Formats: sequence, structure tokens, C-alpha cells
Amino acid sequence: MRTSRRNFLRNLACGTVAAPYFIPSSAIGADGTVAPSNRITLGIIGCGGKGTNGMQNFMGVRDTQILALADPNTQHRQRAAGLAKVPPENQHRDFRELLDRKDVDAVLVGTPDHWHTLISNAAAKAGKDVYCEKPLANVISEGQYLRETIHRYGTVFQHGTQLKSSFGTRHACELVRNGRLGEIKEIKIGSPPGIATGFHQPQPVPPDFDYDLWLGPAPWAPYCPARVGTAGGLPGWYFVSDYSKSGWVAGYGVHDIDIAQWAIGMERSGPVEIEGTGVYPAEGLFDTVLTYELHFKYANGFSITMTDTGRNRHGVTFVGTKGTVFTRGGIECDPPSLMREKFSPGEVHLYESANHEANFIQCVKSRAETLTPIDIAHRSCSTCLLGGIALKLGRKLRWNPDTEHFIDDPQAESLLTYPMRAPWKMW
Repeated sequence: MRTSRRNFLRNLACGTVAAPYFIPSSAIGADGTVAPSNRITLGIIGCGGKGTNGMQNFMGVRDTQILALADPNTQHRQRAAGLAKVPPENQHRDFRELLDRKDVDAVLVGTPDHWHTLISNAAAKAGKDVYCEKPLANVISEGQYLRETIHRYGTVFQHGTQLKSSFGTRHACELVRNGRLGEIKEIKIGSPPGIATGFHQPQPVPPDFDYDLWLGPAPWAPYCPARVGTAGGLPGWYFVSDYSKSGWVAGYGVHDIDIAQWAIGMERSGPVEIEGTGVYPAEGLFDTVLTYELHFKYANGFSITMTDTGRNRHGVTFVGTKGTVFTRGGIECDPPSLMREKFSPGEVHLYESANHEANFIQCVKSRAETLTPIDIAHRSCSTCLLGGIALKLGRKLRWNPDTEHFIDDPQAESLLTYPMRAPWKMW
């Protein structure tokens, strides 16, 4: 439709088709709207809570048209379709049908974590630009492979760590980068803890839900609502290691690690040492870490401590010899005068974005790098995944951020990947 509409307008301008009696001004953008030929058509893959919320954010970006949806859960798909007014013929059970469409420019991947890299990889190979929700990957090798694909195909990529598109985040990081806090003595992150649940009896799969497709590359497991739906107020799959290897450390903590690494200039690298301790559920469906304390050491001398919010405030705190700054999108400064600090042209000015989704759409059009491109997304996520491995093994790990391998540690190295359930594969 987009190609034929664009060709129609071009041919009309050349006089090769007869003009109709009336052309709406919106068809050529004359009334302040965006002409159809200049809109970016977006496919939504994963229409649960996060996917639908992300879709609604994109609906507020004027250059964007929500064209198609894909989700193995019919109820999720139809609810999202009603919000975005997507007709039945553009609603798909299988994401591969959506990726086969030539009229889709880009996709939002809002699926459970174990699908993020596999679908993003397939989308890039299908010629689509990709906005992928966090965390990028389930294991580090997935992120490495996806990074190669994104670069090979020239894909515009945005990671859903949207806190970076906030003034408070950027200003806090610029204060650190430009030495306004003096020598940084401490960087503290508080991120929500995991949750536990009891055992859940298997139940029949609902007739409007393709559960086998939902499982995809994850091991087969009996269906129960807590596994795929909401438990304890949050999607249950966040806390099952088959779908989220590092649990909430990566599922939520990636936001704050992303900010902290931006502030210390390590957003395209990673730590050299990782250690920590954590408490895990004794039994039940959920098996990822509950409470934890992690320490990351970087080659440039900085260290980050990341704990659950029972020990540190939710967000990132930078403590320096000249002041303290807290941020999680917003910003608090001590002394308050740090809020008014200005930076000269010769100082560090970080990438500025006021809206994460709009930044992605602008970059799809210009082919420029987004605020959170694949290289930064991979590093933010891999740091969290390294934390998850350290918690699992319960000992200090040494990591080479240049080669992206553990140093003399075959056991830790074996956790960089995992076998996918046939027929799904990525490498």
C-alpha cells in the first residue's frame, strides 16, 4: 500500500495519471500531517503488557503508523489491535508472517526475554529496523551474535532503556563525566528484588493461545497461567530461568547499569571483575535470584555496587568529593547548585534525546545511530548477565571486555550460551 501510494503521487506530479476531483490535504501532508509516503510503518511483535505499552508510546509519534501485530495469544493480539485500529488481515499469530510483509519498515519486539534476540535477528535479516525492549539478550552469546547481524545488515537499532531519553539522566551523567562531582568515591544502584511463588499445577492450554510458539527456543514445560501471565503483580516469566537467565538483575537492573556505565564512559565496554552473593527461592516455579549484592570493577578505576532495593534506593547514586547526584530519569543534587551547572563547548556533551520512540523513528529516516544502539545495548545487558553468572557460581569472576570471554574459567564460560529447543536456532 505504501509503495503504490507513493508511486501514485509521483506519477500524478508527472502527469502520467488522471487527477481525481479531490485529494485530501492529509494525503500529501499539506495540513500539517505526515504524508503516507513519509510515515514509518511499524509492526508490533508481542502484544502483552510491555508490548502494548510500547505500541501506545509509538502511537504518539506523528511519523509512525502501527500497521501490523503478531502474538501467539489471540486475546493480547485483539486487545492491541483495538487500541491501534489494526484490521484483522494485519493481525498475525506467528511473528514470521509479519516479518514476511514488505509493507512493514520496522518492528517493536515486546516479547518475553527469551525471544528478544532471536526475533530481532530475524527482523534485521528481513530488512526491518528494530526497537527491542530490554533486556537485549538472555545469554551473552546471543547479544554478540545479534550485534554482528545488526552491523552486517545496516539495521537501525534502539534498545528499550528509555531512561536515557530524560534530561535528569543525561545531566547526571554529564556532571560525572565533566568532573563536577570531583573524584567519584562510590556508585550505588538499587534495583527491585525478585519474587518467589509456590508450585503451580499444570492446566490445559487455552484454545486461543499457541503455547508451543510462546515457548519457542525454551525447554518444553507444562502450561500454567503463572508461567506465562501475571503472578505477584508481574509477568511470571521474568522469574523463571528458562526465559530470564539472570532474572530481575537483567530484567530490571539493565536500566540502571545502562545509566551508570554511560556516566563513567564504559557504555561500550564492561567490567573486568564481578562478584556477588544472592538468595534464591528454595522451591517453586520461580527460580531466579531474590535479594542480591553485586560488585563490578572496571579497568578505568571505577566500581559499581548493585543491590536490591532493600539495601539501596531505587536508581543510581553517584557520590563524589564535591557532591552527590541521584537519578532515575529525574535528578536530585547535593548541593542543589549542581542542577544549574552548564558545560562549555570543549566539555563532554552526551547524546541528547527527549523521546526514546521518536529518536528511533528519526534515526530510521536518517539512518543515524540511535541513543541506545546495539553496541551499547549489548554492553549494558552483558554486564547484568555477568552479574547473574557471578551470583549463580557464588565467586569472583575475571572478565576480558575486549575479547568478551572469562579468564581461565571454563565453568563460567559454559554459561555464555545455552542450547535452544529445536527447531529454533540462532547460530
